[in-house]
Parts: sequence; structure tokens; C-alpha cells
Amino acid sequence: MDTTKIEIKNIQKLLNRDHYLKSYETEIRRRHGCLQQWLKTFEDSEGGIETFTKGYEFYGIHVKDDNSLFAREWAPGAVALYLTGEFNNWHWEATPYKKLEFGKWELILPPNADGSCQIAHLSEIKVIVRTNDGQLVPRLSPWAKYVVQPTDLTYGSNYKQLMYHPPKSSIYRFQHKKPAIIPKSLRIYECHVGIATEKLEVGSYRNFADNVIPRIVRQGYNTIQVMAIMEHAYYASFGYQVTSFFAASSRYGTPDDLKYLIDIAHKNNLIVLLDVVHSHASKNVLDGLNEFDGTNSCYFHAPPRGDHVLWDSRLFNYASYEVLRFLLSNLRWWKDEYNFDGYRFDGVTSMLYHNHGIGTGFSGDYSEYFGLNVDTDALIYLALANKILHDLDPNIITIAEDVSGMPTLCCPIDEGGIGFDYRLGMAIPDKWIEILKEKRDEDWNMGNIVHTLSNRRWKEKTVAYAESHDQALVGDKTLAFWLMDKEMYTSMSVLSPPNLIVDRGIALHKIIRLITHSLGGEAYLNFMGNEFGHPEWLDFPRVGNNQSYHYCRRQWNLVDDSNLKYKYLNDFDRAMNLTEEKYGWLNSNPGYVTWAHEGDKIISFERNGHLFVFNFHMDRAFTDYRIGVERPGSYKIVLSSDDVAFGGFGRVDCSLTHVSVPEGHAGRSQFIHTYLPPRTGFVFVRVG
Repeated sequence: MDTTKIEIKNIQKLLNRDHYLKSYETEIRRRHGCLQQWLKTFEDSEGGIETFTKGYEFYGIHVKDDNSLFAREWAPGAVALYLTGEFNNWHWEATPYKKLEFGKWELILPPNADGSCQIAHLSEIKVIVRTNDGQLVPRLSPWAKYVVQPTDLTYGSNYKQLMYHPPKSSIYRFQHKKPAIIPKSLRIYECHVGIATEKLEVGSYRNFADNVIPRIVRQGYNTIQVMAIMEHAYYASFGYQVTSFFAASSRYGTPDDLKYLIDIAHKNNLIVLLDVVHSHASKNVLDGLNEFDGTNSCYFHAPPRGDHVLWDSRLFNYASYEVLRFLLSNLRWWKDEYNFDGYRFDGVTSMLYHNHGIGTGFSGDYSEYFGLNVDTDALIYLALANKILHDLDPNIITIAEDVSGMPTLCCPIDEGGIGFDYRLGMAIPDKWIEILKEKRDEDWNMGNIVHTLSNRRWKEKTVAYAESHDQALVGDKTLAFWLMDKEMYTSMSVLSPPNLIVDRGIALHKIIRLITHSLGGEAYLNFMGNEFGHPEWLDFPRVGNNQSYHYCRRQWNLVDDSNLKYKYLNDFDRAMNLTEEKYGWLNSNPGYVTWAHEGDKIISFERNGHLFVFNFHMDRAFTDYRIGVERPGSYKIVLSSDDVAFGGFGRVDCSLTHVSVPEGHAGRSQFIHTYLPPRTGFVFVRVG
């Protein structure tokens, strides 16, 4: 069969779905051709992606079955390489690497006389690089699997690479298979292992597995997105200044401890996504990739192209064969070694454009997405990553953090797209923060809210969220804090006198989440602790706060205390997820909005045959309010934000049946009557 014709046919699907893309067909085909050329190169040079994407088996330090050892590095700018450590009493000149072709270096060490490996498990090692100007500089291998932090945690302190080769008898073996079926509706719990403890310390993989995963499961989430796993020298970077791409952060435990966490997640039928940072790397020289071979390029573009001016970090050279091997092998490593089920790619907007999206408003004009500002090399890397990952495992999930709205980003590769499964709906949390900061309740614009929640590309899936870790960081506020602020310190007890600010905050917190969950996308995300309105901001230990962990933890005791109102938000979050699990709306076409009334502050829409109604009015209740529906029948409320169990006032009788009237309303063939108290949201299901 002529595969060229298949490609043309599939690309035509893309063009038929969005006629505006027709003007850019040539560019779409050019990009697709670049992808095909790289795949052909891998095939011709290495026999295909199977070898190319397992660079971690060729590079780095490896122990063979006979306890001999080989080490390889790619350091094209180096004059010489040496391996040193405790095994040779730090006599670096005793163990030089042999120079190979194409900037590669190799070292082979036979076993000791007694048959043991020359480098013992957990002993320290370093790579020494002789630079062009004759300097000898210490480096950590880019392929290091285990690095540990020094006791001095200030930025710039040297990490130590340890040989990780435990006895086979002590290696963790996975006990549980991945979930057999990937959920069609992703309900994602974004989490950070280090802050997942109440104690004033860094949390551990095992603490998370044993104590936090049960909470996540109870809340009705089916996916966890784990942050800050790739090793990063600066804890306060939230994991976004990666120094060792193949090393699971030792702050939380050993590589085997991470495997335990993922195994327990799979035991509980949770999908596990890794927050992966391939958009940039830390500038840290002694702990990271920067200047590994003594030059200012190697894995990165030379300055200025290789520097990100806002992030103060280095930018990968995606046109380099060995850089592609490094990054694609990195994705494969986390999948094969640790059993991750997918990836959330950070900083995709920065990758896609030569100006990294800095100072760009992205009006939606298609010329912004197909012009010279687009970095083809980075775009093709992302397409390669998606192509290879999905070929290796059709069930793998990829999510792009892109604020620009790049068309085709979440379209299949064989249609000419870039291949992501989802993109983050980053405009949604920004809109909620903007409203809470700048608008009085009576000035909330229903049409603007609806537009923000529903403005996404057709057939390109979006992960909706009201807030993520970004809004929790010091310098910003969570939605709960914007809504209730200092009142959270004095008026969150169920025994306290009624408080109008807290009542308003709890009510709006619930309906903001419900309308985002039901209208905003094809998946939903929540950051750890926000489900119960975790108070205060998130601030990592740093010089500016005297290395304090006070704000770098999750106060689970607040939601566990039945005398505090945090339980109401937590229980509503759970009910919302379980209602979606039972009736489903995420894995369906976007909601059809029938009503967005500015004066009444009412929004209603239908999705997957269900009806969603919201009253954002600050003080006005409506009796026998008409809500248009398309399907005739009887409707009942299956979720009410006003339920007493969720901190509401129980003003609506959810046992009532609402029978549709066969009369047109709001563009629908039927309508129902319902009572709508202020600041409430409801999910109706057709029962007959």
C-alpha cells in the first residue's frame, strides 16, 4: 500500500476539521516531512528507534554480569576525560577514558581480583574533564542515575554522584501491573512528594505511597501527576531547574522507593504521569549539564540562542543528533525503568517559539503559529517524542503546557499534528484569579466566563483546572485565600458564629470548581490540598525565609478535623469526581451553553445528555426558573453545591423530579422549572 496516499488522506482530515489550516497546508506538510526525515535517519544510522531511544544502555556507567564495568560519555568539546572516585582514592589520572568517534568517550574496568566490581554500590564518583584551555573540571555524568544533595542546601552546593548498583536481591520488583484500561475521563491530582507531609521536613516517596495515595483514591481521582522528580539542585525551583535528568530526586528516597510509590499507585488503579522538563535546563555547572564538556554548547545552543533570559537557564539544541538521543532516551528511561504511564511536558510554549512567547499576546491569528517565529527544531522534537512514545505504548498519555494555542498540537501525527493527547487550559485559572482580584461580585460577566471555559480547539483535548501549583506559590494566592484570606484563621470552625466572608468563599469555591470541571475541558486537574482549600501559600525553604519548611507542607490535619469547614470543600470535591465517574461528561463533546444571563447571573448548559445550572448572583434566588433542555423527560439533581453536607444551606429538595415542558426555550425544544438559590451549582440527570 502507498503510505504517502494514507498520509495525504489523514492530513486532509485535519484540513477538513479546520478550514483555516488550508492556507498553511504546505507548512504542515513541511513539518511532517522533517519528522519523517529524522525517523529515516534513526533507521539508517541505528536500525530504528529501539536502539536510538535506549541511549541510557550505551552511555553512563554500567556493570556487566561478570562485575566488569564500562562507562561512556558524549563530550565533543573535551580534550580528555577521566573517571575518579572512592574506588581509586580520587587519583583521576589512573582511569582515563578512550576517545572514540563523534565526540564519544569510553572506559572499561575489569572486576577486582576477587571478582567484585571495582566501584562499590553507593560509592562516590566523578567525571573529570580536561577542557580546551587545559583546565581540569569536575562534572556529574549527564546519565547519572543517582545523585545526592550535600548537607549544605544553599544554591550552588555540589551534588554527589553515587554508583547505584544494589545487589539483585535487594532491587525493588514491581508487584502490580499498570491499570489495564486507561480512563477516558482523566481526573488528575497534581502532587509534589516533598510537600506531602505535615512535618517540617521533606516528605518521602514511601510516606506519599502509604499515606497520600489513599487520600487521592478516596477523592475520586484516577490519575496523579508527580512533580519535581527529576533531580534539581535548588529545591525552591519546584523541580523546574533540572540538573540530573536521569536521576530520581534523592531528597525523597532512593530509586527503589520511587518504584514502590508507582507500584502502590498502580495497585490502586491510578495512572501515574511524570512532570517532565525538556524545555530548558539549570545553568548550574557543577551539578548539571551546563558546560559538561568545558564548552558553552554541547547539549545546548551556544549563547545567545542557548540562554533563556527570563528563566536564567540553558536551552537544548534540538537539531543535534546526540541531544535528541539524550532527550528521547530520557523519556524512554522513565517509562521503562519506573513504569510511568505518561508525561506532562513543561514549558512547551517556550519551546515552540524563538522568542519563547515572551511579550507575545497570541491573538489567535494563524500566522503566529506558522511563521518564522516558530522553532521548527523544537516542534519536531515534540512530534518525535509523541510519535515514538505512542508507538512504544499506545496507552501512553502526553500533555502539553502551552498557553499559545498552537493549532495541531493535540492532533495525531498521521494527520500532520504534533501528537499530544491533551493541552493545559491555562487561560482558565488566569481568568478566575483576574475575576477575584479585579471584579466585584455584581460585575462578574457570565458571557466572559463561558467564553473562557469553552474557548478551545475542536477535537483537541484540554485539561481544565481552576488552579494548579502556580497559583499556590508565594507571591500569589490560592482561590480559597483570595476568597477568604485572614478569615480562614478565625472562622473555619463549625462552632464559630456564621461568617459572611467564609460562607461566600465556600459557596464560590465549590461552583468555580464544578463549572470548570464540567465545561472547561476533556480532563480535570487539581493541585494537592486545593481540594479542601488549603490555607496560605506555598514557600520552599530558602535564604529569604531562613530555610523554613513552615509553608512547604500540607496540613492534612485541617481536613481531617471534623470541627473545621475544610471538610465541606473536600467532600464536595469528592462528590464532584464521583458524580463524573458515574455519569460522565469529561469524555464527551464540549457543553452546549443554552443560557448565560448577565442580569440574573445564571449559566446553564448541557453536556453528554446531562444538565448543569449555576446561579452566580450574590443575593438573588429564583423560583420556578426556566432552564432549556433538548431531551424531553424527567430530571433530578444528582449533585447540589447547596447540600448541607458540603457546607451549604440545604435550600433545594434534591428528591424532586423536574418534568420537562414541551415548549421551546433558550433555543431548546423543552424546558424545566427549578429553584436556584444564590451562589449555587447543580447537576441534573435525566431519569425518565
